[in-house]
This record gives sequence, C-alpha cells and structure tokens, in this order.
Amino acid sequence: MLPLPDPLRPAAERVLGDRLEFAERFVDLLAEQGPERGLIGPREVDRLWERHLLNCALMADAIPSDARTLADVGSGAGLPGVVLAIARPDLSVTLIETMQRRTTWLEEVDAELGLGLEVVRARAEDLHGQRTFEVVTARAVAALDKLARWTLPLVEDGGVLLAMKGSSAADEIVKAEKVLTKLGGVDPTIAQYGTGEVEVPTTVVQVRRRAKASRKGDARG
Repeated sequence: MLPLPDPLRPAAERVLGDRLEFAERFVDLLAEQGPERGLIGPREVDRLWERHLLNCALMADAIPSDARTLADVGSGAGLPGVVLAIARPDLSVTLIETMQRRTTWLEEVDAELGLGLEVVRARAEDLHGQRTFEVVTARAVAALDKLARWTLPLVEDGGVLLAMKGSSAADEIVKAEKVLTKLGGVDPTIAQYGTGEVEVPTTVVQVRRRAKASRKGDARG
C-alpha cells in the first residue's frame, strides 16, 4: 500500500471525488508492478501520488464538461489516460500505445478496476483518417511540433488537444506555430492547474482544432 499523503488529500478529493478509491488501487498496482515491468523507475514509487497520479488527475480540470470521447496517445503506464478515466467516468476513453507489454498492462489494469477502457495497440499515425475524438491528451511523448503531427489529425473539428508540458511550453508553442496552423490547430494557450493545491501545478498546452479543418493536413513538405 502506498497511502495518499495528507497534504495532497484535499486536492485529490476535489478532483477525484468518490472515485478516489479507484485512484488508490491504481497507485498500488503501479507501486507493486510498475518497476519490475519497466513502466516506472524504482525511484518514482515514493513520488507516485504527487509526481504522477495527482499531476495527471489535475488535467481533468482542462477537459470540457460536455466532452464525451477522449484518446490518450502514448499511454505507457496509464498516465494520464487511466487517471482521467477514473476522474471522468462519463468519458469514453481510448488508450493508444505502441508497445505490447504496455498494452497488456493497460488491459490488466482495466480488468482489475473495471473502467471500460478501449486499449489500442497502434501508432497514432495509423489511426489518421479512421478515428477522431473530442479530446486528445498526451504526457511526456514528444516536443509539441512533432506531437501535433501525431495527435491533431485525431482531434475532431472543434475539439481540443491537451498536452502536459513543463517549463518549455511557451518555447514549444513558438516552434510549433507553422505545424499547428497547417494542421488546423488554433489558439494555443498555456494553463496551470492545481495552483495553491500542490507544490508543482500541472502545466497544460491547449490547442483547439479549427472547425472544418482539413482532414488531409499532415505537415509534410
């Protein structure tokens, strides 16, 4: 068992509500199996709640309240996809991951927690032209210019890409400007969630996909 630290409980209870029990079970699974299965480093176990679970849970504040479909690209250990499925049970959540051992883990987590997830083993690019979602999320996958090429074609017209970033967020937006424009991404903004609740707030780059954006744009050439 890896108990939720008392200083973090108010934020966890606010964002997770009566779903906190699911988050506790997920943290225990990560702590027990994550290092040996290559999902997280051994040193991350003691920091799972603040650095990973709650950091991802706060991202739920960025998801539109009326959203119904979400895809998490490069889900890995389930961060943030599994956490967002816990925080927003009203969402239909699809986890997109390329590595077999990770998709196996995600399927096991879904079976254990009963979250009703869809786990897809594929590259994001493989789904271009086939699937779109109201919200697409990513955490620690790639710089924004490269990430946009992979993810924006999965965002439905009028939907939003939510990319968890760090201190380089502003620079990444500048460098990605041409790619975002070509792919129909508009109004890139940076928002922080959890200010005053956690020591390091969650930084999210939000990019909306222009309505009637071309489905053909792929930023090549």
